[in-house]
Amino acid sequence: MIALDLEHVSRSFTTPDGTSYQAVTDVSLQIPTGAFVALVGPSGCGKSTVLNIAAGLLSPTTGVVRTEGQPLDGLNRRATYMFQQDALLPWKSVRDNVALGLTLAGVSRGDAHHRADDWLSRVGLSAFAAHFPAQLSGGMRKRVAMAQNWIIDRPIVLMDEPFSALDVHTRQLMETELLALWGDRNAAPDEPAGTLRKTVFFVTHDLEEAIALADEVIVLSSGPASRVVAHHAVTLPRPRDLMELRTAPVFIDLYRSVWAVLREEVARSQRRA
Repeated sequence: MIALDLEHVSRSFTTPDGTSYQAVTDVSLQIPTGAFVALVGPSGCGKSTVLNIAAGLLSPTTGVVRTEGQPLDGLNRRATYMFQQDALLPWKSVRDNVALGLTLAGVSRGDAHHRADDWLSRVGLSAFAAHFPAQLSGGMRKRVAMAQNWIIDRPIVLMDEPFSALDVHTRQLMETELLALWGDRNAAPDEPAGTLRKTVFFVTHDLEEAIALADEVIVLSSGPASRVVAHHAVTLPRPRDLMELRTAPVFIDLYRSVWAVLREEVARSQRRA
């Protein structure tokens, strides 16, 4: 089954001076159920626009979006969205922040807290359940945000450069945590064993991160009117040791192959700037 299907999707915006700006044009991509797909491209090329269209936060100007075979109309209720900046409420405890999506959905406070505690254990933050966001490091806040997203248990996870603000060591730790959550086929506490893993659509500006995490890397051209210029399958075996992976010859060869395409688009973007 195809979890996300964008067919000939374009999106334009009206600028403050009344002119039209074409952000992306004729974007077609399919993300299979249970896959981890990364989207890369030059800065400002429309990566977040594509992700927002997949989330239903933006409607395409032309084209069709389907989620699990059904046309998307409005918000994508099959997906959660992890933004660049976390959405933690500063006046709520870590436990309450993780449980927030469940309580808003009508789950009792006791049940929501029980499930939140399970997820805090999964991301290594059980000892910080009663803390507030201001008392956490950046990496810990990202762990809370991941638990907050995954506890809702929707089959699709959309992630917009979630680790870009972290230092390189904390980022690698978070990438490892993410792969551990995604790779667990019984990720949700109340799911039966053998449940299919979630589908992840991951936007990043970091090509190394994209290759290290994904099954497939999709490259967008420079903007305006960005389009898909390449699909690269990532055949690196799983599970992946991210501490060692980036120095492996097969990783380096794949990086060179994808960078050969991306470099041209980055250079084109710089010339336009």
